Amino acid sequence: MTTTAASGHAARVAELVGRSRFEILPLDGIEERVHAVVPRDVTLTVTASPTKGLEPTLALAEALVGQGYTVVPHLSARLVADASEAAEIAERLRAVGIGDVFVVAGDPEEPKGRFHGALELLEAFEELGRPFPEIGIAGYPETHPLIEDETVIAAMLAKARHATYITSQVCFDPSVTARWIEEVWERGTRLPVYIGVPGAVSRAKLLRVSTRIGIGDSLRYLRKNGSFASRFFRGGFSPDPLVDGLGPVLAGDRVAGFHVFTFNDVEDTERWRRERLGSTAARS
Repeated sequence: MTTTAASGHAARVAELVGRSRFEILPLDGIEERVHAVVPRDVTLTVTASPTKGLEPTLALAEALVGQGYTVVPHLSARLVADASEAAEIAERLRAVGIGDVFVVAGDPEEPKGRFHGALELLEAFEELGRPFPEIGIAGYPETHPLIEDETVIAAMLAKARHATYITSQVCFDPSVTARWIEEVWERGTRLPVYIGVPGAVSRAKLLRVSTRIGIGDSLRYLRKNGSFASRFFRGGFSPDPLVDGLGPVLAGDRVAGFHVFTFNDVEDTERWRRERLGSTAARS
């Protein structure tokens, strides 16, 4: 890569880091911690618990909006009983100014009601007149832990007509992520992608949660590539190799930004974001 190209790539990475979304878990104390360290220009996404239901997600989203944040709640279809509840959720979120939601199937083995997958909830919102201007759906650069690849691809294509963007699951090989984005667009799904990356979290926490959230293939990749892995885990995990290694796919409008899985380590992740933006500014 020439000096000019490298400078342009660094500037593009910095732009996308500046658009990072922080994913947080609706657990005790997180509202206060976010308020203490995360600036208002960082969009927050709030996950949904398969055991606690959607109420903690909705309540935290409302509270954070009240503090001036832009918030994207995760809506798990399997936690919504029917179209009536979907309408109630939409009305509740719109009442506080939320216009962006991330719709997933969710993890519960047994659905609460009639919705078994994200597509059914997306269709219910369509019947309500599309109450949210922005809707995200999930994408999987690697094999989904529970679903066959072709099924995942077909499902994403079906959901794409109801969505405005895709958020990808974590993949520790940036070349795989880049190739997947290109393939998604080649198939005609021209939705911008928020690339999923872990935040600046401890090695122990990342390893502990990775298999549970379905990124075991990526961990196997790291174990087979020791020198590459050492770049990630020297002194804890850094997202830098992931965001720097994506290459030309970052050009144009295929990538919207980064979706940062903070695992509620918002302090370290925000420190990384600021340092990254500051170091890029210093190089320019």
